[in-house]
Amino acid sequence: MSKFLISIFLSILFISCQSSPSNKFDNNINTVTGKISIDSMGLTLIHEHMLVDFIGADSINFERWNRDSVVHKVLPYLEDLKKFGVKTILDCTPSYLGKDPLLLKELSEKSGIQILTNTGFYGAVGGKYLPDFVQTESAEELAARWIKEYENGIDGTKIYPGFIKISVNEFDPLSETDQKLVRAAAITHLNTGLTIASHTGSWSTAKQEVQILQEMGVEPSEFVWVHAQNEPDFENYKVAAELGVWISLDGIGWAIDPYVDRLIFAKEHGILGNVLISHDAGWYDPAKEGGGDFQPFTNIFEKLIPILSESKFTEDDWNVLLKENPKAAFLSIK
Repeated sequence: MSKFLISIFLSILFISCQSSPSNKFDNNINTVTGKISIDSMGLTLIHEHMLVDFIGADSINFERWNRDSVVHKVLPYLEDLKKFGVKTILDCTPSYLGKDPLLLKELSEKSGIQILTNTGFYGAVGGKYLPDFVQTESAEELAARWIKEYENGIDGTKIYPGFIKISVNEFDPLSETDQKLVRAAAITHLNTGLTIASHTGSWSTAKQEVQILQEMGVEPSEFVWVHAQNEPDFENYKVAAELGVWISLDGIGWAIDPYVDRLIFAKEHGILGNVLISHDAGWYDPAKEGGGDFQPFTNIFEKLIPILSESKFTEDDWNVLLKENPKAAFLSIK
C-alpha cells in the first residue's frame, strides 16, 4: 500500500473516532467577540488583513508589535467602512504570519465591525511561515491542533476560529507537505463544520486540493478557492462552479481592471452565485516604520461597483456577491 493510501486510511480512521458527520447546519458562526447568527453577517468582506508580519515562523512573536499602535493606525480604516454598510470582515491572517486574536477583538469592539479569525497554517512561499513541527507531524496531529482551537479557543484567549485558512504552493503534483495541510483541513472540517479557504492561485492547483478533499469526504462547496483571479482561463471558473467550489476574486484592493472582465464573465455565464469578492487589503506591517502604508478596504465600493453598475450589474447582483454568497460559503456544515 502506498504512503498516500496509508495516510488516507489513517485519516478516515481518525475521523471515525472523532465524529460522525451529520450533514447538519449550524446557523451560528464564531466572531472574535462571540457567536453570531449567520443571518446577521450582513455585507461582508471575506478576505482582508489587519496585521501581517512576514518575518517567518522561526522569528515571529507578539512582542514585535504594540497593539495600541496597531489599533491607532487600523481603526480609522474600519470605521470608514460603516458608510458603505459593511458589517463583517474575515481576517485571513493565519498563525505564524501575525494572527493576533486579542488585537482583532479590540478592533472589533472599538469599530463595531464583526471580525472573524481562523485556524490553520500557511504553506506557500516554500513553507517560510510553517513551524518546524509541521514537517514531522501527521495530518491527523495537525488537525488535532486546529480542532483544539475550535473547541477551546486560540492560545488560551477563548476566541474561536470562524473558518479554516491554509495555503499551498503552485506545484503539480502538490508537495507532500501541502497535501498534508489539505488533508488536515479536511479532517478539521469534518469535525467542526468550518469552511476551508485556501490561498491557491491557478485552477491546476485548486483542482488537486478539491480532489483530496473529495477523497476525504468533503464536498467541494466547503472549499474557497482563494486568489482565483490568478487563473488565466475563465472557462475553468465554470468547471469550478459546476463542482460547487467558491471562486474568490480577492485582490481588488490593489487593482480594478483584472476583475471587471472576470465578473462580467461570471454574470454572463450564470455563476455569480459561486463568486466571492474582497480586497486582500490592509495591513499593519511590524517591520516597517509606523506599520508602513495601509491599503484601504474601499475599492469595491468606490471604484468597482460604479464601473460594473454601468455593465448591467444590479443591486441584486451586489447583494449576492457581498451578502448572500459570504453567508452561504461560511455556513458551518458537518
